[in-house]
Amino acid sequence: MLLPLFAYFIRDWRMLLLALTVPGVLCAVLWWFIPESPRWLISQGRFKEAEAIIRKAARFNGIAVPSTIFDPTETQDLSSQKQQSHSILDLLRTQNIRMVTVMSIILWMTISVGYFGLSLDTPNLHGDIYVNCFLSGVVEVPAYTVAWVLLQYLPRRYSMATALFLGGSVLLFLQLVPPDLYYLTTVLVMVGKFGITAAFSMIYVYTAELYPTVVRNMGVGVSSTASRLGSILSPYFVYLGAYDRFLPYILMGSLTILTAILTLFLPESFNIPLPDTIDQMLRVKGIKYRQSPTHTRVLKDEEESPTILKSTAF
Repeated sequence: MLLPLFAYFIRDWRMLLLALTVPGVLCAVLWWFIPESPRWLISQGRFKEAEAIIRKAARFNGIAVPSTIFDPTETQDLSSQKQQSHSILDLLRTQNIRMVTVMSIILWMTISVGYFGLSLDTPNLHGDIYVNCFLSGVVEVPAYTVAWVLLQYLPRRYSMATALFLGGSVLLFLQLVPPDLYYLTTVLVMVGKFGITAAFSMIYVYTAELYPTVVRNMGVGVSSTASRLGSILSPYFVYLGAYDRFLPYILMGSLTILTAILTLFLPESFNIPLPDTIDQMLRVKGIKYRQSPTHTRVLKDEEESPTILKSTAF
């Protein structure tokens, strides 16, 4: 929302970039305030650091903490084990994690194309470009609010699919709007931006829940990189409007609806403990897997003797 306000008063593009980016330097201070992930510290055998962070979070939230958070015998056993190192190649190690990685890359790239494509196409709408850009930013506020509510109370797959179906179907409907109803066109574009923005905000949480702790950071990082590729491609979708005004909307709407269908094949992570290892990952739907002896043994051991390290919730 600040972009049109800054752009209205700062017409030189170099000074505009400085005004928008220099405040971001202040984010470097957050390095000393944001704690490390306790689950990651546990996976690395750094139990004392994880316990200190958990106790601090509990005090901040007014939650009574038990005297013993981690069983000393279990932490001793885990500490004695050699910590396995992981690389980006682990995102392709098993059939299941390969499918999750490929589907996540497609999801992030397609959603990014729709999000940035609609944002860059704002000046082509009828009316004042500053007002349209402001409306494009304002519509994200309710989108983030609705996404937060959906993440709190409803399953991830259906929430994301609904948001994507809404955004995609509205974009496809634009070609049916009469040319003289340009205000209706602007409203429908904003509704499409609403749906895609809501999905974009939810995919961060959903992707993090799909990947296990040992490769979660790499999984989200690779998906986010695919999103940057989508943002690079998005201007070319907008340029297609020189051949046909509605061609960018048809392409973005079609891709968004196909992405919504693809989302339904991902596993559901709502109210399910986060996986710590690759073997504990949820399964992609519609694919048959060979049950390896190692995976069968891991599942059996977890059912017989669940550990308190499986969840950091109180």
